[in-house]
Amino acid sequence: MTAARGPDRPTAPLPAYAGIAAELRDRILAGEYKPGDRLPVEPELSAEHGVSRSTVREALRLLASQNLITTTRGVAGGSFVAYPQPGQITEYLATSLNLLASDTRITVGRLLEIREMLEVPAAGLAAVRADDEGRAELRGSLFDPGSVDPAEIFAPNRHFHAVLLKLADNPFLEVLTQPVFRVLNERFLRQDAPDRFWYGVDRDHRDILDRIEARDEQGAREACHAHLENLRETYTSIDRTRALARRASE
Repeated sequence: MTAARGPDRPTAPLPAYAGIAAELRDRILAGEYKPGDRLPVEPELSAEHGVSRSTVREALRLLASQNLITTTRGVAGGSFVAYPQPGQITEYLATSLNLLASDTRITVGRLLEIREMLEVPAAGLAAVRADDEGRAELRGSLFDPGSVDPAEIFAPNRHFHAVLLKLADNPFLEVLTQPVFRVLNERFLRQDAPDRFWYGVDRDHRDILDRIEARDEQGAREACHAHLENLRETYTSIDRTRALARRASE
């Protein structure tokens, strides 16, 4: 028998400062205020919204914490719409994805699907768009698993993929793909991958590089896809082991 649902609870109204921040955020995202534009000064916002200047300051602090504006002091100071910083966006997305991935319904398979959708096309773009300097940088990011401390091997692995995404020459791909890559690798590989796993990673990386150096777009996509498929077994095994450990401790 299904339990009766209680009445829906009314949604609490936003605090005044949050409502002002939401309105300003919408105007920024709609392009009414562009990067570098100065927002109205505190007295103007205070009069417009019928609130105290302290409430306006709280709204501006909220927008600043979201990296949407920057505030400077002095005669020429004020609150200005921030210029987008890809690194900040990546950090925010990585944090949010880590929280989302803590939900046991978000499987490693789902994360790998997203990574495949993004990184495989990026490898193809890298084969087409990378110049000699970029290909040399990718080759320089290779690492020998036998000469790297296992505790330190995560960093060079991450660097290879960061360079690969950069060579695709599409900032959106970098911003969107790096957080997924970081969540998968920090959550599953940093401590738990067996040593032999990294020799397979090195082989796959060299295969991807060979296709990019040959300017083989389809080959680069296929090599990247094969690499992600090779990762799947290890990711899944680690995920299964962790799930068993959680159940045993309950």
